[in-house]
Amino acid sequence: MLLVAYYLLVAGPRMRLQRKRREVELELEQARAEIEVKRKEALLEARDEANRLRKEIERETKDRRVQLQRAERRLHQREESLERRADALEKRERQIQSKESEVERLRELAEQERQRWRQEIERVSGMSFEDARNIVLAKAEEEARHQAAMLLEQIEQETKREADRRARQIISLAIQRCAVDQVAEMTVSAVPLPSDEMKGRIIGREGRNIRAFEQLTGVDLIIDDTPEAVVISAFDPIRRETARLALETLISDGRIHPGRIEDAVKKAQALMEERIQEAGDRAIFETGVTGLHPELVRLLGKMRFRTTLGQNALDHSIEVSNLAGVLAAELSANEAVARRAGLLHDIGKAVDFEMEGTHTAIGVELARRYHESEEVIHAIAAHHEDEPFRTPEALVVYAADAISAARPGARRESLEGYIKRLDRLEKIAQSCPGVERSFAIQAGREVRILVKPNEVDDAMASALAREIAEKIQSSDLEYPGQIKVTVIRETRSVEYAK
Repeated sequence: MLLVAYYLLVAGPRMRLQRKRREVELELEQARAEIEVKRKEALLEARDEANRLRKEIERETKDRRVQLQRAERRLHQREESLERRADALEKRERQIQSKESEVERLRELAEQERQRWRQEIERVSGMSFEDARNIVLAKAEEEARHQAAMLLEQIEQETKREADRRARQIISLAIQRCAVDQVAEMTVSAVPLPSDEMKGRIIGREGRNIRAFEQLTGVDLIIDDTPEAVVISAFDPIRRETARLALETLISDGRIHPGRIEDAVKKAQALMEERIQEAGDRAIFETGVTGLHPELVRLLGKMRFRTTLGQNALDHSIEVSNLAGVLAAELSANEAVARRAGLLHDIGKAVDFEMEGTHTAIGVELARRYHESEEVIHAIAAHHEDEPFRTPEALVVYAADAISAARPGARRESLEGYIKRLDRLEKIAQSCPGVERSFAIQAGREVRILVKPNEVDDAMASALAREIAEKIQSSDLEYPGQIKVTVIRETRSVEYAK
């Protein structure tokens, strides 16, 4: 029992401890064996990797060595090529120096030969080299001038044709888009009467009626032997029209005495103010111009009763405004400024009989007084070329004014002035040298000049036409539109067969 107890208490645990120790030692041995195996495997892998890397390095080194050898061969070949090229260049340079020496020797020989021939030519011709050169240069200059004149004429003709074509296109488009009546207007100052008995009633007892009428209206009432008509004479067209309305009212009413005359004149004046305002409103409505000062609108209305050579001033201004607007739109200018300036360009004619100065200066003063823009004022001032054009709108208004004044039926001039203008045109053309005869044709719109063919050649004819045109432009001659200058050079050869 004691042995069993001892075994259970002492020998049992010791045996278990020894067994456990043997198990641990066995596991350690196994772990050491596995570690050794793995170490050997890792060593083998490292050796293999080292061999692989060494082989790759050797292969790369070999490739680099081959590339370096190839590069060395190329450099060697390049050096050999450069050396051969340098040798060739040195040889070429020696050849060039030799040829330059030969060329210099030949040049000296040629110069000596040229000097000998020059002396021989001067001896034979009896003329120095400088004289011969001057003759040749003069001949060359003459030929060059002639060719330049011919070329200039050709360029001018082509330029004129293109400019005329473009101008005709623009102007025709503007005129087509601005339809107006092709008639001339005149203010009527004669008043018809139902009978000659009415003349006595107009005069009144001891002339009191006619005196009262003339005093109230400011006109002269001419009653002569003209059957059934009286004539109203006044410098102011507004007064003349007012008197005409008052007289027509008195004639239709039949009661003519100073009191009735005063009432009729007041009604006529009120009616004229309405008509003036209506005419001004119609003008700005037809042209599309807005923002005008009321006094300018009233002055436009007064132009309804003003005429220039048979052309109504207000209708002319409306036409110029529309034409200027169309032309400005075609030329990419300021259409609003062109229309406004075209409508106001003759505004001075509304009061030119009341103020000192030309209608252009008066118009500029009125436009400045009523705060118009500087572009509009400049266009008004330049529409008769009183000052140089600074804006395209001013040039457009000038062209539109010329087109309106030059259209058929727009204006009429007296026979005496017409004949003087034609005679002046012919005298201007006749004043130029080389002109044989000149003719003003087509109502003064064209001048044809016959020149002497032995004094004026074809190239000079173009220059002569330009000179005559400039003389006409620089003269004080007034003419509508433009004048065409045509120079005719004719050569005739006559022989007789006997």
